[in-house]
Amino acid sequence: MDALTPLPLIDDFVRQFNVGQVLLAVFVLSVLGSLPLKSIKLVALNTIVFGFLFIATPSSMAPFQYRLLGIGLVVAAPVLYTASRR
Repeated sequence: MDALTPLPLIDDFVRQFNVGQVLLAVFVLSVLGSLPLKSIKLVALNTIVFGFLFIATPSSMAPFQYRLLGIGLVVAAPVLYTASRR
């Protein structure tokens, strides 16, 4: 049972965040991970997907600001996709 002792520490750390904050962190990490590929279209598609995820997240799990962020991402990402060359 000694292997399970760090789990309460991890659980206490994770409880401090809501779903919106976790989605934002994953979004930033995925954009940073796709930058070395030098494909703006991939970044734009990633932004569209996360925009819809922010919009679809229930309001009981994330504050309203994350829904507004999702709307902004869904509006801005197609412009980025259209303006990219590759």
